[in-house]
Amino acid sequence: MKVKPVDEAEMTKAIVKASADKLSKLAENDVIIVGAGPAGLTAARYLAKEGLKTLVIERRLSFGGGIGGGGMQLPALLVQEPADEILREVNCKLEPCDKGLYVVDPAEMIAKLAVGALDAGAEILLGVTVDDVIYRIENNKARIAGVVIQWTSIIASGLHVDPLALKAKAVVDCTGHEAEVLTVASRKVPELNLTVPGEASMWTPKAEILVVEKTGEACPGLYVAGMSVAALHGLPRMGPVFGGMLLSGRQVAEIIAAKLKS
Repeated sequence: MKVKPVDEAEMTKAIVKASADKLSKLAENDVIIVGAGPAGLTAARYLAKEGLKTLVIERRLSFGGGIGGGGMQLPALLVQEPADEILREVNCKLEPCDKGLYVVDPAEMIAKLAVGALDAGAEILLGVTVDDVIYRIENNKARIAGVVIQWTSIIASGLHVDPLALKAKAVVDCTGHEAEVLTVASRKVPELNLTVPGEASMWTPKAEILVVEKTGEACPGLYVAGMSVAALHGLPRMGPVFGGMLLSGRQVAEIIAAKLKS
């Protein structure tokens, strides 16, 4: 069987047209999630299943955030009950290792969380960095109204190229330890009265509980899930156990869906 030849000009036109169509469609969204790690992909899946127009922006050219590194680059990580339910929903294989504790393969977890989000209807943009936020002042209160984006490669090159902006009714910082969106918003929109102290040192049992408890709206229009919660509230880190990350992603989706659909 011979492969169909593709003309170079037709190839370029098809890619440019499809990309322009997609980016135009993504100029306005219900929810923008920044970070395609465990919390971000989980939140995207649940939000998209609620029928909300959901976009995930990831600065790297790959999914997964901190999942891929397993524990110190060993090919295994842990998830505990009841977060195992979230992985079972996307058909991840779980190996019991203790009562209520399971081992999961990092590559499988990345792939199936990403497919789950995409199959639910979420869109994902790879290689794009959130460089700034859009905000509005309404009734003397600041509200986040979207994000300002740039290709990660442009930022890495040090070139000055004006960015583009994408609007959303809700923005979720799932960027992990750095809490990149919260950090930008706290620095550039003083009316939000946000401070980001950064995470504390490791205390896994406490961190797993508190990250989920503190998941939610950081300020009007801007929500936080995953390790960004720890950075915002000065909570401990937890290491290669991902139950809190998954439950935080599901919880922020439930909070946003209830608010946007009320």
